Amino acid sequence: MSSRRRLVVLFGGRSAEHDVSCVSARHVLAAANPDRYELIPIGIDREGRWAYADAAADALAAGNLPDRLDPTGTTWDPLPRLAELVAQAGPDAEPGSLIVFPLVHGPLGEDGTLQGLLELADVPYVGSGVLGSALAMDKLAAKDVLAHHGIAQARYRAIHADRLVGPGTHANSDGYRALLVELMADLGPTLFVKPANMGSSVGVSRATDEASLAEALATAALYDEWVVVEEAIAGREIEFAVLGDRNPQVSGPGEIRPGATFYSYADKYETDAAELVIDPDLSPEVIVGFQEMAARAYLALRCAGMARVDFFIADDGRMLCNEVNTIPGFTPISMYPRLWQAAGLTYSALIDRLVDLAVTRHTRRRRNTGH
Repeated sequence: MSSRRRLVVLFGGRSAEHDVSCVSARHVLAAANPDRYELIPIGIDREGRWAYADAAADALAAGNLPDRLDPTGTTWDPLPRLAELVAQAGPDAEPGSLIVFPLVHGPLGEDGTLQGLLELADVPYVGSGVLGSALAMDKLAAKDVLAHHGIAQARYRAIHADRLVGPGTHANSDGYRALLVELMADLGPTLFVKPANMGSSVGVSRATDEASLAEALATAALYDEWVVVEEAIAGREIEFAVLGDRNPQVSGPGEIRPGATFYSYADKYETDAAELVIDPDLSPEVIVGFQEMAARAYLALRCAGMARVDFFIADDGRMLCNEVNTIPGFTPISMYPRLWQAAGLTYSALIDRLVDLAVTRHTRRRRNTGH
């Protein structure tokens, strides 16, 4: 029996954030300490098929990982294979001999569904549980919970796709035009439209009139049946990394300075136009205020392990929570690992900490359920 822990790095998935996940996983494999972990790369392709990522495993062994991992390979059925890995450790194995590190962004990965499967498999996994993942992923549910806890946010409306498609709701109908006029009057003159369940700015559009609003609603509805319409906030985008469980640690601030009118998918992953500033110019009082809000949002949404909490500081002075991401990006330009590196926690040490938190949480939950 090896003294190393087996760390299943799970990546890919069926969402529009598939490619981002494959890049994140590459960097986790590269940074994880091989003296501490036996790394097992498991991919999920765009059709939802699970596989042992043979090419990624071979490249890892050769010390020549590509920029983006290939999620295909030998078929890998998760529940029996996870049970097999647990059995191989033996009855006397130390707690946490097998841990799963999910890096599957978006729906069917970050929304509690994958976490539910791992709960059924009874294995420790990095990050939030079923409830925390589901709440944070659904922007509307998250906004309702945060509002209940008194955490300030931009004004918003929830729109179901039933109001956007079907009889009487085409763009030229009186009812649909009335909806557009109502949204512009309530939240305008500039709006942001987002799918309720998506990340990495996929499906997000900026609208400044009825025509662009209609187009933005149609785009968002391609990704989810619920759509969020928000007032646009003139100000700065500030982010914090959160690490821990019931007593979370919050990093110092980072600032996103978009290369376009907002921080788009292209800004995040395809170009170098956006500027990510570590330790931006903010007063100590504002930083502490945001850190307290980040911890409150994290706990309100039942997050665990890790999350990135995004804020606006509006030109009028308002401090507003934008959203909470329970599986933040782990690419070289991602804010979450960069903020911890700025605080003195290396990428490798961050992985160790997340794994330890996963094992502690799993042990506690088993005790609380009579195991």
